Amino acid sequence: MADSPERLTTAGSTTAGTTTAGSTTAVLLAAGAGTRLGLGPKALLPFRGRTLVEVLADVLLAGGCRDVVIVLGADAATVRAATDLSRHRVIDNPDWATGMGGSFRLGVAAAAPADHVLMALVDQPGLTAETVARLLAAHRPGRVTAAAYRGPEGKLRRGHPLLLDATLRNEAAESATGDAGARHFLQAHPDLVDLVDCSDLAGGEDLDTPAQLHLLD
Repeated sequence: MADSPERLTTAGSTTAGTTTAGSTTAVLLAAGAGTRLGLGPKALLPFRGRTLVEVLADVLLAGGCRDVVIVLGADAATVRAATDLSRHRVIDNPDWATGMGGSFRLGVAAAAPADHVLMALVDQPGLTAETVARLLAAHRPGRVTAAAYRGPEGKLRRGHPLLLDATLRNEAAESATGDAGARHFLQAHPDLVDLVDCSDLAGGEDLDTPAQLHLLD
């Protein structure tokens, strides 16, 4: 991405990540109704013999985050009843229908005050513990560390998860509104973003339509 202030970095290229894992809370945004997919909340999609939200929450923990906050919204009571999320903290966003921004703010607020915050989406079944660990290892103080994936043309595109430094999380949360999580913050501060190529681990695709259900295979 030569025309972008976002920088490509490599896990292990600095020593900054040595303490990141022990001070990072993951926030798994899982409040949506899955309207475009038409199968109810994506959190409850069957995946690896369990549900998508259960598997991804455990992936975040296995990748090195010390705590996982799951933000539910649509049919929250049904999701709670149908899953075992006892290893994690679960909070509800009663205003989930207003967009991702509210869930983003609630998730950041629920994280330990001094922690970095790693934002993940429940509609990305390709997320691996290795991806999470790579972001934690590559993170530098005062920066945003984002997973990036190569598209068909070979260019890196920023995606999720997104690791917000503890010094930046509040400002990012204040900018979250409507369907935008960190988008406005990242657009205002592209020079703070380090991209970490995770193309060898996953494709970074979102599961939005029935045509993408193969991502659960």
